[in-house]
Amino acid sequence: MNHTYVIIMAGGVGTRFWPFSRTSYPKQFHDVLGTGRTLLQQTADRFDGICPPENIYIVTSSLYKDLCQQQLPQLTDDQVLCEPIARNTAPCIAYACYKIAQKDPDAIVVVAPADHIILKEEAFKQTIRTAIDATKSEEILVTLGIQPSRPDTGYGYIQFIPTVDTAAVDTATVDGGSTNVINKVKTFTEKPHLELAQQFLESGEFVWNAGIFVWNVQAIIHAFTQYLPEVAEIFEEGNEAYYTDREKAFVDKAYSLTQSISIDNGVMEKAKNVYVVLSDFGWSDLGTWKSLYEVSEKNADFNVIDGHIMLYDTKNCIIKTPKDRLVVVNGLDGYIVAEYDNVLMICRKEEEQKVKNFVSDAKERGIEFV
Repeated sequence: MNHTYVIIMAGGVGTRFWPFSRTSYPKQFHDVLGTGRTLLQQTADRFDGICPPENIYIVTSSLYKDLCQQQLPQLTDDQVLCEPIARNTAPCIAYACYKIAQKDPDAIVVVAPADHIILKEEAFKQTIRTAIDATKSEEILVTLGIQPSRPDTGYGYIQFIPTVDTAAVDTATVDGGSTNVINKVKTFTEKPHLELAQQFLESGEFVWNAGIFVWNVQAIIHAFTQYLPEVAEIFEEGNEAYYTDREKAFVDKAYSLTQSISIDNGVMEKAKNVYVVLSDFGWSDLGTWKSLYEVSEKNADFNVIDGHIMLYDTKNCIIKTPKDRLVVVNGLDGYIVAEYDNVLMICRKEEEQKVKNFVSDAKERGIEFV
């Protein structure tokens, strides 16, 4: 029996990717990169060879169950876990892990968001295998840390102790001859200011927090019991309901009782048995238009273009518009131009943080395209 399972978190709305990402159709269900596969499909594809298709679980909003099953038709109803309301990542992960534990108490679980970009697929798989091997026999919680390339203030940072506890870790060589090493985590820091991020980069002891986790299911259940006992108690009560026709009623009740808290705040920052795999596999969390610009192919003027577009004296822009509409752009430098479903947004790339404000203001005006 293959004891490896994958939990894909696919419930977010992705407001910062408006107007493409909407409440009714979030970014994880879009073919953002123009590859012919949506972000959700790419994420599931990425675990081919890591676990069998029947061991992939999607946690999403009940609003998106049909979208998930349309895009991943191989999934059964039991593999699509529907959250009645958003409660952040700790309850999401608890629900899936307690359910999987009922089926397989020896499960090793990989948790991954549905909207990340991985450019080096084989290096990613080798990194995941390294983490899986380390968690088979040790009660440790493993997260993936990305070697930082710049002092980015939009990511969380993990400080690690640059020594290896050989009793609890493993190493593996990945393409290019680099080595995945698992190190003990010292601290987590959420989105530091620029000066601090620069210090982190210079120290060589910090990596970006990728938000991808690996652990054996007993280790995470013990962690929930210790650090989030209320969450543990709520989802443990579902042990008799999982995989039965009583599961939906139980989950609806559980989510009305549980607090909204992230797995980082609730567990990872408190636990003493957290390790990080130092990783380099071409990662982006694709959280913003700027991050899409950075990972996309650019033309000679450093423009990223997707659509029926004519450009004049325009550079350093990302322009994504419907292919059935001719768009002519003249004289822009460093802009986002995005049109989708009757919404056109033009915004300076450096001011992309205002996108959330645009969405909020549109909601206040009663505009339906959000």
